[in-house]
Amino acid sequence: MKYALIDQYAEQFDIRLMCRVMDVHPSGFYRWRGRPISRTEQRREQISTLVRETYEEFEASYGAPRITQELNELGHECSVNYIAKIMQEQGIIARNGKAFNYGSHALTMHNVAENLLWRDFSAERPNQKWVSDITYIWVERRWLYLATVMDLYSRKIVGWSFGDSMTEQLVTEAMQMAIDARGVSPGLIVHSDRGTQYRSNEYVGFLERHGIKRSMSRKGNCWDNAVMESFYARLKVELIYAKNYQSIETARSGIFSYIEIFYNRKRRHSANDGVSPVEFEENAAAAA
Repeated sequence: MKYALIDQYAEQFDIRLMCRVMDVHPSGFYRWRGRPISRTEQRREQISTLVRETYEEFEASYGAPRITQELNELGHECSVNYIAKIMQEQGIIARNGKAFNYGSHALTMHNVAENLLWRDFSAERPNQKWVSDITYIWVERRWLYLATVMDLYSRKIVGWSFGDSMTEQLVTEAMQMAIDARGVSPGLIVHSDRGTQYRSNEYVGFLERHGIKRSMSRKGNCWDNAVMESFYARLKVELIYAKNYQSIETARSGIFSYIEIFYNRKRRHSANDGVSPVEFEENAAAAA
Protein backbone atom coordinates (compact mmCIF):
# COMPACT_ATOMS: atom_id res chain seq x y z
CA MET A 1 0.00 0.00 0.00
CA LYS A 2 2.76 2.47 0.94
CA TYR A 3 4.96 1.47 -1.99
CA ALA A 4 2.07 1.88 -4.42
CA LEU A 5 1.41 5.42 -3.19
CA ILE A 6 5.08 6.32 -3.43
CA ASP A 7 5.19 4.96 -6.97
CA GLN A 8 2.03 6.90 -7.87
CA TYR A 9 3.59 10.23 -6.87
CA ALA A 10 7.21 9.44 -7.84
CA GLU A 11 7.24 12.06 -10.59
CA GLN A 12 5.96 14.81 -8.29
CA PHE A 13 7.97 14.23 -5.09
CA ASP A 14 11.40 12.98 -4.14
CA ILE A 15 11.30 9.22 -3.59
CA ARG A 16 13.70 9.23 -0.65
CA LEU A 17 11.69 11.97 1.06
CA MET A 18 8.47 9.99 0.66
CA CYS A 19 10.14 6.81 1.93
CA ARG A 20 11.44 8.67 4.97
CA VAL A 21 8.08 10.24 5.80
CA MET A 22 6.20 6.95 5.29
CA ASP A 23 8.75 5.06 7.42
CA VAL A 24 9.91 2.61 4.73
CA HIS A 25 13.41 2.00 3.39
CA PRO A 26 14.17 3.12 -0.18
CA SER A 27 15.74 -0.26 -0.94
CA GLY A 28 12.47 -1.95 -0.07
CA PHE A 29 10.61 0.35 -2.43
CA TYR A 30 13.03 -0.26 -5.30
CA ARG A 31 12.89 -3.99 -4.68
CA TRP A 32 9.10 -3.81 -4.86
CA ARG A 33 9.38 -1.77 -8.03
CA GLY A 34 11.79 -4.27 -9.58
CA ARG A 35 14.75 -1.94 -9.78
CA PRO A 36 18.32 -2.86 -8.79
CA ILE A 37 19.38 -1.80 -5.32
CA SER A 38 22.75 -0.12 -4.92
CA ARG A 39 25.39 -1.80 -2.78
CA THR A 40 25.34 1.21 -0.47
CA GLU A 41 21.61 0.84 0.16
CA GLN A 42 21.94 -2.92 0.63
CA ARG A 43 24.69 -2.45 3.20
CA ARG A 44 22.82 0.26 5.07
CA GLU A 45 19.70 -1.89 5.28
CA GLN A 46 21.75 -4.83 6.55
CA ILE A 47 23.61 -2.74 9.15
CA SER A 48 20.37 -1.11 10.32
CA THR A 49 18.92 -4.55 11.01
CA LEU A 50 22.08 -5.64 12.82
CA VAL A 51 22.05 -2.48 14.94
CA ARG A 52 18.48 -3.13 16.09
CA GLU A 53 19.20 -6.81 16.79
CA THR A 54 22.35 -6.00 18.77
CA TYR A 55 20.57 -3.28 20.72
CA GLU A 56 17.82 -5.71 21.71
CA GLU A 57 20.22 -8.58 22.40
CA PHE A 58 22.04 -6.49 24.99
CA GLU A 59 18.76 -5.23 26.49
CA ALA A 60 19.11 -1.58 25.44
CA SER A 61 22.33 -1.12 27.40
CA TYR A 62 24.69 -0.57 24.45
CA GLY A 63 25.19 2.77 22.76
CA ALA A 64 26.88 3.48 19.43
CA PRO A 65 30.50 2.75 20.55
CA ARG A 66 29.74 -0.72 21.93
CA ILE A 67 27.38 -1.67 19.10
CA THR A 68 30.09 -0.61 16.65
CA GLN A 69 32.60 -2.81 18.45
CA GLU A 70 30.23 -5.79 18.37
CA LEU A 71 29.55 -5.42 14.66
CA ASN A 72 33.24 -4.96 13.81
CA GLU A 73 34.09 -8.14 15.71
CA LEU A 74 31.42 -9.94 13.66
CA GLY A 75 33.14 -8.78 10.47
CA HIS A 76 30.88 -5.82 9.62
CA GLU A 77 33.36 -2.97 9.40
CA CYS A 78 31.77 0.37 10.32
CA SER A 79 32.51 3.54 12.23
CA VAL A 80 30.96 4.90 15.42
CA ASN A 81 29.58 7.93 13.55
CA TYR A 82 27.90 5.67 10.99
CA ILE A 83 26.22 3.58 13.71
CA ALA A 84 25.29 6.66 15.73
CA LYS A 85 23.50 8.15 12.72
CA ILE A 86 21.53 4.95 12.14
CA MET A 87 20.56 4.84 15.82
CA GLN A 88 19.45 8.46 15.69
CA GLU A 89 17.31 7.82 12.61
CA GLN A 90 15.65 4.84 14.29
CA GLY A 91 15.17 6.60 17.63
CA ILE A 92 17.41 4.09 19.45
CA ILE A 93 18.89 5.36 22.71
CA ALA A 94 20.98 3.33 25.17
CA ARG A 95 19.50 2.85 28.60
CA ASN A 96 22.38 4.77 30.13
CA GLY A 97 22.01 7.52 27.52
CA LYS A 98 21.04 11.06 28.44
CA ALA A 99 17.62 10.98 26.78
CA PHE A 100 16.63 7.41 27.66
CA ASN A 101 13.22 7.00 29.27
CA TYR A 102 12.79 3.69 31.08
CA GLY A 103 9.03 3.78 30.85
CA SER A 104 8.79 4.25 27.11
CA HIS A 105 11.89 2.57 25.69
CA ALA A 106 12.09 -0.74 27.55
CA LEU A 107 12.28 -3.52 24.99
CA THR A 108 10.85 -6.40 27.00
CA MET A 109 7.48 -7.35 25.58
CA HIS A 110 5.46 -6.74 28.71
CA ASN A 111 1.84 -5.56 28.69
CA VAL A 112 1.11 -7.17 25.30
CA ALA A 113 -2.65 -7.51 24.76
CA GLU A 114 -4.54 -10.13 22.78
CA ASN A 115 -5.64 -9.29 19.24
CA LEU A 116 -9.38 -8.79 19.69
CA LEU A 117 -10.08 -7.33 16.24
CA TRP A 118 -8.46 -9.85 13.89
CA ARG A 119 -8.83 -7.37 11.05
CA ASP A 120 -12.57 -7.01 11.55
CA PHE A 121 -12.72 -3.26 11.00
CA SER A 122 -16.50 -3.06 10.95
CA ALA A 123 -18.49 -1.59 13.83
CA GLU A 124 -22.24 -1.56 14.46
CA ARG A 125 -22.27 1.59 16.55
CA PRO A 126 -20.05 4.52 17.62
CA ASN A 127 -17.56 3.89 20.44
CA GLN A 128 -17.51 0.14 19.87
CA LYS A 129 -14.03 -0.14 18.27
CA TRP A 130 -11.29 2.47 18.12
CA VAL A 131 -7.86 2.11 16.53
CA SER A 132 -4.74 4.14 17.30
CA ASP A 133 -1.25 4.54 15.91
CA ILE A 134 1.72 6.93 15.57
CA THR A 135 3.35 8.20 12.40
CA TYR A 136 6.50 10.18 11.61
CA ILE A 137 6.40 13.56 9.87
CA TRP A 138 9.54 15.33 8.63
CA VAL A 139 9.42 19.06 9.39
CA GLU A 140 12.20 21.64 9.57
CA ARG A 141 15.05 19.09 9.37
CA ARG A 142 13.67 16.95 12.19
CA TRP A 143 11.14 14.22 12.92
CA LEU A 144 7.84 15.09 14.55
CA TYR A 145 5.18 12.61 15.58
CA LEU A 146 1.42 12.39 15.14
CA ALA A 147 -0.73 10.04 17.22
CA THR A 148 -4.35 9.54 16.20
CA VAL A 149 -7.44 7.67 17.38
CA MET A 150 -10.08 6.59 14.84
CA ASP A 151 -13.61 5.33 15.48
CA LEU A 152 -14.13 2.40 13.10
CA TYR A 153 -17.86 3.01 12.98
CA SER A 154 -17.49 6.06 10.72
CA ARG A 155 -13.68 6.22 10.26
CA LYS A 156 -13.76 9.58 12.06
CA ILE A 157 -10.58 10.78 13.75
CA VAL A 158 -11.85 11.39 17.28
CA GLY A 159 -8.53 12.20 18.94
CA TRP A 160 -5.04 13.26 17.93
CA SER A 161 -1.83 14.72 19.33
CA PHE A 162 1.21 16.22 17.58
CA GLY A 163 4.60 16.66 19.20
CA ASP A 164 8.37 16.34 19.03
CA SER A 165 8.72 13.14 21.08
CA MET A 166 7.28 9.68 20.59
CA THR A 167 6.27 8.90 24.17
CA GLU A 168 3.33 7.45 26.08
CA GLN A 169 2.29 11.05 26.77
CA LEU A 170 1.68 11.58 23.05
CA VAL A 171 -0.66 8.59 22.72
CA THR A 172 -2.34 9.34 26.04
CA GLU A 173 -3.11 12.91 24.97
CA ALA A 174 -4.68 11.64 21.75
CA MET A 175 -6.76 9.13 23.71
CA GLN A 176 -7.81 11.75 26.26
CA MET A 177 -9.04 13.97 23.44
CA ALA A 178 -11.08 11.06 22.07
CA ILE A 179 -12.58 10.31 25.49
CA ASP A 180 -13.44 13.97 26.07
CA ALA A 181 -15.14 14.14 22.67
CA ARG A 182 -16.94 10.79 22.67
CA GLY A 183 -17.08 9.42 26.18
CA VAL A 184 -16.51 5.72 26.83
CA SER A 185 -19.20 3.17 26.01
CA PRO A 186 -19.28 -0.21 27.82
CA GLY A 187 -17.09 -2.75 26.06
CA LEU A 188 -15.09 -0.19 24.06
CA ILE A 189 -12.03 -1.79 22.41
CA VAL A 190 -8.93 0.21 21.48
CA HIS A 191 -6.57 -1.49 19.04
CA SER A 192 -2.93 -0.55 18.39
CA ASP A 193 0.37 -2.10 17.45
CA ARG A 194 2.86 -3.34 20.06
CA GLY A 195 4.82 -0.11 20.29
CA THR A 196 6.41 0.61 23.64
CA GLN A 197 4.18 3.67 24.07
CA TYR A 198 1.07 1.48 23.96
CA ARG A 199 2.62 -1.03 26.39
CA SER A 200 3.82 1.48 28.96
CA ASN A 201 2.46 1.08 32.47
CA GLU A 202 1.17 4.66 32.42
CA TYR A 203 -0.86 4.20 29.24
CA VAL A 204 -2.18 0.76 30.23
CA GLY A 205 -3.26 2.13 33.59
CA PHE A 206 -4.94 5.09 31.88
CA LEU A 207 -7.08 2.78 29.74
CA GLU A 208 -7.90 0.52 32.67
CA ARG A 209 -9.13 3.46 34.75
CA HIS A 210 -11.55 4.30 31.94
CA GLY A 211 -12.72 0.73 31.52
CA ILE A 212 -11.32 0.37 27.99
CA LYS A 213 -10.29 -3.02 26.61
CA ARG A 214 -6.92 -3.20 24.86
CA SER A 215 -6.23 -5.06 21.60
CA MET A 216 -2.89 -5.35 19.80
CA SER A 217 -1.64 -6.38 16.39
CA ARG A 218 0.48 -9.45 15.98
CA LYS A 219 4.21 -8.84 16.05
CA GLY A 220 5.39 -7.00 12.95
CA ASN A 221 2.01 -7.24 11.20
CA CYS A 222 0.98 -3.78 9.93
CA TRP A 223 -2.10 -5.21 8.19
CA ASP A 224 -3.70 -5.85 11.59
CA ASN A 225 -4.10 -2.07 11.81
CA ALA A 226 -4.56 -1.42 8.09
CA VAL A 227 -7.17 1.33 8.43
CA MET A 228 -4.76 3.57 10.34
CA GLU A 229 -1.99 2.79 7.86
CA SER A 230 -4.33 3.83 5.06
CA PHE A 231 -5.26 7.08 6.82
CA TYR A 232 -1.62 8.03 7.34
CA ALA A 233 -0.76 7.21 3.74
CA ARG A 234 -3.51 9.52 2.48
CA LEU A 235 -2.64 12.30 4.93
CA LYS A 236 0.96 12.31 3.77
CA VAL A 237 0.10 12.24 0.08
CA GLU A 238 -2.70 14.79 0.29
CA LEU A 239 -1.10 17.13 2.83
CA ILE A 240 2.49 16.57 3.97
CA TYR A 241 4.15 16.04 0.59
CA ALA A 242 2.16 18.79 -1.08
CA LYS A 243 2.84 21.43 1.58
CA ASN A 244 6.42 20.51 2.55
CA TYR A 245 6.11 22.38 5.86
CA GLN A 246 9.11 24.37 7.04
CA SER A 247 7.97 25.11 10.60
CA ILE A 248 6.34 23.17 13.40
CA GLU A 249 3.52 25.65 13.86
CA THR A 250 2.49 25.66 10.20
CA ALA A 251 2.59 21.86 10.22
CA ARG A 252 0.40 21.74 13.33
CA SER A 253 -2.07 24.19 11.80
CA GLY A 254 -2.16 22.22 8.56
CA ILE A 255 -2.74 18.92 10.35
CA PHE A 256 -5.56 20.47 12.37
CA SER A 257 -7.25 21.76 9.23
CA TYR A 258 -6.81 18.46 7.41
CA ILE A 259 -8.23 16.30 10.21
CA GLU A 260 -10.92 18.49 11.71
CA ILE A 261 -12.17 20.34 8.64
CA PHE A 262 -11.29 18.34 5.53
CA TYR A 263 -11.07 14.67 6.51
CA ASN A 264 -13.77 14.46 9.20
CA ARG A 265 -16.27 16.83 7.58
CA LYS A 266 -15.64 16.93 3.84
CA ARG A 267 -13.64 14.00 2.52
CA ARG A 268 -15.84 11.26 1.09
CA HIS A 269 -15.03 7.81 2.45
CA SER A 270 -15.71 4.57 0.60
CA ALA A 271 -16.48 2.76 3.89
CA ASN A 272 -19.26 5.32 4.54
CA ASP A 273 -21.13 4.88 1.25
CA GLY A 274 -19.28 7.86 -0.19
CA VAL A 275 -19.96 10.44 2.53
CA SER A 276 -17.70 12.03 5.14
CA PRO A 277 -17.39 10.55 8.66
CA VAL A 278 -19.39 13.40 10.23
CA GLU A 279 -22.16 13.16 7.63
CA PHE A 280 -22.28 9.38 8.03
CA GLU A 281 -22.81 9.68 11.77
CA GLU A 282 -25.41 12.43 11.35
CA ASN A 283 -27.34 10.36 8.82
CA ALA A 284 -27.24 7.30 11.05
CA ALA A 285 -28.44 9.30 14.07
CA ALA A 286 -31.33 10.80 12.07
CA ALA A 287 -32.41 7.38 10.85
CA ALA A 288 -32.33 5.79 14.31
